[in-house]
Amino acid sequence: MSLVKTLYRTRNLSDAELSTLLETDRFDPELLRRAEDRRREFYGSDVYLRGLIELTNYCKNDCFYCGIRRSNALPDRYRLSLDEILNCCKVGYELGYRTFVLQGGEDPFFNDDRIVEIVSDIRKRYQDCAITLSLGEHSRESYQRFFDAGANRYLLRHETANSDHYAKLHPNSMSLEHRKQCLWHLKEIGYQVGSGFMVGSPFQTMECLIEDLRFLQQLKPSMIGIGPFIVHRDTPFAHYPSGSLTLTLRLIAVLRLMFPYALIPATTALGTIDPLGREMGLRAGANVVMPNLSPVEVRKKYELYDNKLHTEKEAAENKALLANSIAAAGYTIVTDIGNVKPDKEDAGVKLEG
Repeated sequence: MSLVKTLYRTRNLSDAELSTLLETDRFDPELLRRAEDRRREFYGSDVYLRGLIELTNYCKNDCFYCGIRRSNALPDRYRLSLDEILNCCKVGYELGYRTFVLQGGEDPFFNDDRIVEIVSDIRKRYQDCAITLSLGEHSRESYQRFFDAGANRYLLRHETANSDHYAKLHPNSMSLEHRKQCLWHLKEIGYQVGSGFMVGSPFQTMECLIEDLRFLQQLKPSMIGIGPFIVHRDTPFAHYPSGSLTLTLRLIAVLRLMFPYALIPATTALGTIDPLGREMGLRAGANVVMPNLSPVEVRKKYELYDNKLHTEKEAAENKALLANSIAAAGYTIVTDIGNVKPDKEDAGVKLEG
């Protein structure tokens, strides 16, 4: 029996088998076909839209790979006002978006009270929408306040599950242990939790990637976001090579087979590294895209990596263009909130909200 067929049937492989499956330069047609079968079993041809609102490009952290890191003095910094955020939601709702993703650097200006006010105001206006936060590490008490205010989902990529690797990507003020604890707190509170990792980041080994997969098996997140590492010119990693499109696609397919219930985005990074990267991601098993609802004048300023896309299909207002692109790949955009599907083999996956 092939490794792909074994993974399709059992959702798991040994570490050695995963290495064999991933350590190749070709894209195995069987892997692609099996991942496609599994995503259609759970989600059909549906692709869920999330309207992305990038609140701020200020960040107190100094992650070595990130273009908005604290030590980078070159970005044109901005913060959206409450009225600007609510206007983004108004525009998005009129366009048919039913999930808003509020993302930003870890900006002390957006303290608990401000985040609660933002979430509460959105919830009052759009009770039929999901509110997703992607605002970094906070205390359990803070996460509880955001949840009580009306947030449903939280995205916090662990980036790497290997502590030595984590230390090479982040300053000493940050720790993998704390980041993982945040994810467990979010699950305990009742969020639909999203995590994930970069593919091809500096110092990453195959063992690191396998640790990522094993951690996700423990966490059982509702959403899993991965994308290729892409350099930013004004960071310590400016001269490292970017991650591999092929390996990223293979990992999306592996994730679909290991976590068939999961919501998996075809990320902007995929579209940045290849003009058809997002469409390839969908064919590999992804089923979410996140067009940008941020005010046009700030989209280019939220530059986590070089050449980040922010126009054409990435722009939320170009929904028809995006729909045509997704249709050409064989899928259909869906405008409901797109909750995670029940996992037939694991009753512990949270479904509501």
